[in-house]
Amino acid sequence: MNKPAAAPRLSDRQRLNWLRLIRTPNVGPATFRDLINRFGSAEAALEILPELAIAGGAGRAMRIPSVGEAEAEIAAAAKHGAQFVGIGEPDYPPLLKRMDHPPPLLAVKGTPSVFALPPVAIVGARNASLAGIKMARMLAGELGRQGYGVVSGLARGIDTAAHEGSLSTGTVAVLAGGLDRPYPPENIGLLEEIISGSGAAVSEMPFGWEPRPQDFPRRNRIIAGLSLGLVVVEAAKKSGSLISARLASEMGRLVFAVPGSPLDPRAAGANGLLKEGATLVTEATDIIEAIAPLTGAAIQLPPKLDEPPDFGSTPPPQDGDRERVIEALGPTPVGVDEIIRHTGLHPAQVFMILLELDLAGRLERHSGGAVSLLLGDA
Repeated sequence: MNKPAAAPRLSDRQRLNWLRLIRTPNVGPATFRDLINRFGSAEAALEILPELAIAGGAGRAMRIPSVGEAEAEIAAAAKHGAQFVGIGEPDYPPLLKRMDHPPPLLAVKGTPSVFALPPVAIVGARNASLAGIKMARMLAGELGRQGYGVVSGLARGIDTAAHEGSLSTGTVAVLAGGLDRPYPPENIGLLEEIISGSGAAVSEMPFGWEPRPQDFPRRNRIIAGLSLGLVVVEAAKKSGSLISARLASEMGRLVFAVPGSPLDPRAAGANGLLKEGATLVTEATDIIEAIAPLTGAAIQLPPKLDEPPDFGSTPPPQDGDRERVIEALGPTPVGVDEIIRHTGLHPAQVFMILLELDLAGRLERHSGGAVSLLLGDA
């Protein structure tokens, strides 16, 4: 029987250009994919970016990171024992590339083989109770002993307990800032234990990046995308853990919750998830029985790829075409298929106009592939 071909690796030049492209303002994972589909390579896309941004109505020149800046970040990663792994490369987490718009490059430090374990995320309150911490540590420990990887966000409370419970078996810490800027500071020692053992730390943010409040939902998206299922242990009604649970549900991941006392505000979020249909968890077996049928086949799935429109056989959009698309857009998210039907334009023309608007900072992307105009343009 023939062995499957080894996954291709990026050349040093490709990795450098990928990093320059994804670090360019207004280029997120979806825009990165569209640019590669349209122009064939990051290098070619970088050449045309300023022209596209002007066509989309950008008010100022686009600042593209220089080769020197990208080289400096790659050197910083190497100095800290980390590497940038591109989607499609062997060390890229298998489940992450199945989510909508996965990060093209992921900074990874530690043991990438932990990504081969069927992963379960455990998240919850930072100000967790002793009972909640004990529960998270117990669940993580038993999942690890049964051959599962445990994913969490290195935060205080439940996240810390989840990592501690699975230190010896394999855990993944997802950071909201650069890998050299772990938060909170008191978990630096825990992070070192994770990466020096059988676990890993990952981030899509630049080296040197101090995490801001708006960066934590991005981190939560990665936590959900890395996992087959997500367990919430203690969470207030408005918390990042519930954002993670919503994102996991939107991605088709399983959502679990540990019930708590109705008198404890820290249990309100988890209890609410149970009312909405989350699977109740009182022991690790509850998770394993639901996750087990998904392991193996789910990990081996090929990356989810969108078929790009045929740009080559279609004339470039004109000013009138751009006006029709902008007129069809507003602050309410709409699907790209709806825009195509409404305007009567070729899909490739619509995709190109949306790409121009995105690079000009005038477009917002939503889950499910929907788009809207930013409020200032609506």
